[in-house]
Amino acid sequence: MIKIGIILGSTRPGRNGAAVARWVRDIASQRTDAEFELVDLLDYKLPHLDEALPPSLGQYAQPHTQEWANKIDSFDGFIMVTPEYNHSTSGVLKNAIDYLYAEWNNKAVGFVSYGSLGGARAVEHLRLVAGELQMADVRSQVALSLFHDFENFSDFKPGQFQVDALNATLDQVLAWSAALAPLRAA
Repeated sequence: MIKIGIILGSTRPGRNGAAVARWVRDIASQRTDAEFELVDLLDYKLPHLDEALPPSLGQYAQPHTQEWANKIDSFDGFIMVTPEYNHSTSGVLKNAIDYLYAEWNNKAVGFVSYGSLGGARAVEHLRLVAGELQMADVRSQVALSLFHDFENFSDFKPGQFQVDALNATLDQVLAWSAALAPLRAA
């Protein structure tokens, strides 16, 4: 069965991302066509990239990198939940992505973003990164507005259309994850 990691890309105290990631997991877990696991970056203590060799060589020296690599390698695809900070993604998510290379290759990725403009600019940056890592980023995405999907900018209350957008994103991630399976096996 296809296994999808839902990566919570914020570690900020009081983060909105925790509620968003739980929402993604709760909706995804109603499906029977894949397994879903929430991966919280708070659980992985990754300092600023501290490996001497480039990730593309796959020669990880640090135990935290090896643990992270094993976790990411266990998935067939991903949903990345990202805030938008200063017109980009969070530094902690970018750092976590940059630690690895082959573990990301030939896997699908979809995005659930949030911010004043729905986190759209963060996703645009992540799409460029995904391309470099040989990931297939799907077209559908969920863009949550702090003005419309949160009360008082912190109490998460998404509309039904966001559930529909999430299901479309999940459908695409699962389809692409299955399609890329022969490349991962090679």
